[in-house]
Amino acid sequence: MQLIKRSTYLSPEQIYCMVKIIVLLLVSSTFLNVIYGQKAAKAAYAEIGGPGLASANFDMRFAKREDGFGGRVGIGGFSIDGTSILTVPVGLNFIIGKDQKNYFEIGAGFTYISAKDMDFSSDNFSSSFGNLTFGYRLAPERGGFFFKAAITPVFGSGFFVPYYAGIGFGYKF
Repeated sequence: MQLIKRSTYLSPEQIYCMVKIIVLLLVSSTFLNVIYGQKAAKAAYAEIGGPGLASANFDMRFAKREDGFGGRVGIGGFSIDGTSILTVPVGLNFIIGKDQKNYFEIGAGFTYISAKDMDFSSDNFSSSFGNLTFGYRLAPERGGFFFKAAITPVFGSGFFVPYYAGIGFGYKF
């Protein structure tokens, strides 16, 4: 039996969609910072598990604070057995801490997911699922190494996974 190796690359449409989302995120963040003069805490990080499955994310507080209300948006993608998968996690969160470094995070959001068979068959799939976040966040006040670990229950039409988790590493600025 001869095995044929399939390509594990994302389709041009998925790459174009990722680029549009990233550009929109950066432009809107810059625009808000200019308008409001915000010096709110921001972080860029990679996450395995969690709402994006395997994703790159941007997180920002909504006020000129290190803690409080904020939001996250990310983009992820990978390929399994010739099927490419694109994820876009979006969420709101609230972090609280006493020492401007260690925080407890609670949040909620949803993730758009799209799967496309690389052999261009009609087996395409898109959906979304909800998630909750309960976790720890290391984010030094003056910036630097960023770390988070969280339990992220996921739910959708007909399913609930209470013990799903994620871990993320990045940079806080």
